Amino acid sequence: MIYSILGEDDNKVTMSEVKDDQYWMKVALAFADKAEAENEIPVGAVVVRDGEMIAAGWNRSITCHDPSAHAEMMAIREAGKVIENYRLIDCTLYVTLEPCPMCAGLLVHSRLSRVVFGASDAKTGAAGSIMNLLQHEKLNHQLEVTSGVLGEVCGEKLSAFFKRRRQEIKAAKKLKNGST
Repeated sequence: MIYSILGEDDNKVTMSEVKDDQYWMKVALAFADKAEAENEIPVGAVVVRDGEMIAAGWNRSITCHDPSAHAEMMAIREAGKVIENYRLIDCTLYVTLEPCPMCAGLLVHSRLSRVVFGASDAKTGAAGSIMNLLQHEKLNHQLEVTSGVLGEVCGEKLSAFFKRRRQEIKAAKKLKNGST
C-alpha cells in the first residue's frame, strides 16, 4: 500500500508522483542488490533532485568496518559532494528500508525535502514505526514522508536475505560440530 504521512494533504498525491516514486524505488532496489552482492544487509538508497539521480548508496557497514555506513548515509555523503553543499534542499531520498534513528537525524540535518521508503522497520524505524524523528515538532526541520512504496518487494528482499543468512550460520555450525 502506498500512502503519505502528510495529514490533510494525503489526497493530493498524483498518479505521476506515484509512478515516479515506484521508478526511483526500483533504482534503490538495484543498489540494495549491490549491497547483497557484498554480503551486506540489502538496503539501497538514491537521492533525486529535479527528476535526476544525483547520488546513490547501499549498506557498506561490514565492508567499510563502519557502523554508520548505512545506505542513506552513503547516498547523502555523495549528494553533498555532488552539489557542493551539505544542505540538500529540494532533494528527495528514496530508500528501501525505513531509516533508523541515526539516519533520520542525518536526514533532518541535511534539510532534505522528502523521504520515500519501502519496507517499515518495526525494530528501529524512526519515520513512524517506533518513533517519528523526521516530523518531530521540536526539531528545526521536518520532512515530507511517504512510506510503503514497493514495500512488499523491499520487505521480501530483506526477509530472504536474513533467512539465507540464518541457514548459512546453521550449516556452518553443523559442519564445525561434525568435523570435530
